[in-house]
Amino acid sequence: MLPKRTVTEYVKEYALIILGSAIYGVGFEFFFYPNEVLAGGLTGVAMIINMLTDLPVGVMNIVMNIPLFIAAWRRFGLGFVIGSFTGMAASSVFIDLFSLLHWEATDNILLAAIFGGLLNGLGLGIIYRAGVTTGGVDIVVKFLRIKYQYLNFGTLMLILDVAILAVYALIFNTLEAAMYSTIAMFVVSRAIDVVLYGLSASKVCYIISDESDKLKNTITHQLGRGVTLLHGEGAYTGKAKNVILCVIKKTQITQVRRIVKTVDVHAFLIVTDARDVFGNGFENIESEN
Repeated sequence: MLPKRTVTEYVKEYALIILGSAIYGVGFEFFFYPNEVLAGGLTGVAMIINMLTDLPVGVMNIVMNIPLFIAAWRRFGLGFVIGSFTGMAASSVFIDLFSLLHWEATDNILLAAIFGGLLNGLGLGIIYRAGVTTGGVDIVVKFLRIKYQYLNFGTLMLILDVAILAVYALIFNTLEAAMYSTIAMFVVSRAIDVVLYGLSASKVCYIISDESDKLKNTITHQLGRGVTLLHGEGAYTGKAKNVILCVIKKTQITQVRRIVKTVDVHAFLIVTDARDVFGNGFENIESEN
């Protein structure tokens, strides 16, 4: 059974949701909307409907989210739905409130796509860090992540957003606007991943050396990283060997190479990417994203 959450944890969660929603609203209303750069998700669909009918974007966003929230309630529980509804409602309210100001940050479409994308991605990333979504396509991505856990949240968002963008381009026959919107959606997806997974990905090191004992001690003391010894055997010589497995930060690669070079110049060092690392010194194992 999961431990009950404290009042402080709830306050922190909803503060993040409100903050993220406000940042998202700024990116949409002051950058995207005045330059007709399409936002992703159901907000983008609501934007298309607004261009055709003048119905408020925020109101349409709420209406279209109702069936998705019903499905999410059954799968993820009431807590997730309440938090996500708060995110969706808050972002919709901020969008409609900011629209009353009738102000645009820039009339340069490229700048609007880039900086609006950064703000949108930052806002959404903060909301996702709170463990909820803003409804719409975000909920669809949440379902897809159950089956396709090897795909980042932002990557799945980008795939669905491109499909919405294709519909936008077909309806309005505006290829140039669609191109700028593609740039914006890419920036949004990357910004989301930076907030969720950090600026630099972790790395997995495999070190094959006859000096494994000395290497493991040096890495542990100098880098403060734990290591695991995997027992292997040379296919050609049949000689037993220890393979050192170590997870490090990207910035520590140079230090590892220096250590290996100093201890055993004949060692094999293999470095690969590790997108998600949970545990001591990395992301909390309780993270849901």
